[in-house]
Amino acid sequence: MPAALYPIWLERNVYLCLVEVIHLKEVADASVVGVRDSSSLKDGSTDMRSTRTMIKSMAGSLRSRAFASVSVGTDLVSAAPDVSLQKARSWDEGVESKFSTTPLKDLFKDKKVVIFGLPGAYTGVCSAQHLPSYKNNIDKFRAKGIDHVVCVAVNDPYVMNGWAEKLDAKNAIEFYGDFDGSFHKSLDLGIDLSAALLGHRSHRWSAYVVDGKVKVLNVEKAPSEFKVSGGEVILGQI
Repeated sequence: MPAALYPIWLERNVYLCLVEVIHLKEVADASVVGVRDSSSLKDGSTDMRSTRTMIKSMAGSLRSRAFASVSVGTDLVSAAPDVSLQKARSWDEGVESKFSTTPLKDLFKDKKVVIFGLPGAYTGVCSAQHLPSYKNNIDKFRAKGIDHVVCVAVNDPYVMNGWAEKLDAKNAIEFYGDFDGSFHKSLDLGIDLSAALLGHRSHRWSAYVVDGKVKVLNVEKAPSEFKVSGGEVILGQI
């Protein structure tokens, strides 16, 4: 099984297990009806309904993820309809542009694009390794006919702009914010990093996209890893 598909396989099987748990709980509920008195049944059934509701919610979330994942061949514009990204800019530039956004079709149509996503601006691996691997190889990407190298993260465009300026990378790479995470959610590339005080963010990933269609996709097994999503790796895949 390709490594990129393992999370999908795992989540689908977890979903099926949760469905079975729901079934068993419903059987248990039916059995309880015959043995409890009315007062205890009221409280017990409430607890069971709450448990069942929680499990169904978890299962529904996993089910939606299992069938929305991006893969080689995916048309990004079709997979994320009505989703736009926000080009990095200063606050004053945002006001001047009336807070305009960039539709995906404008970003990908009739273009060869290398795009990489990362958990967040100003974070460790993103700043020290991931972004520099593209910035330092920008001439090699251009030599391969790449029209744009794009960095996207679940940040607002003003933070992305400040980060790009700090790393002196705006002349090499185009930076876009996905401020509400809708782009990554649509592609099943979102991840909850609340444990690191980051909230809902993006997996670490990269893709080679031609006219909107994914030709190459690399997703790290964990956002702290930097093994398959770097600039050097995808250069060898184009």
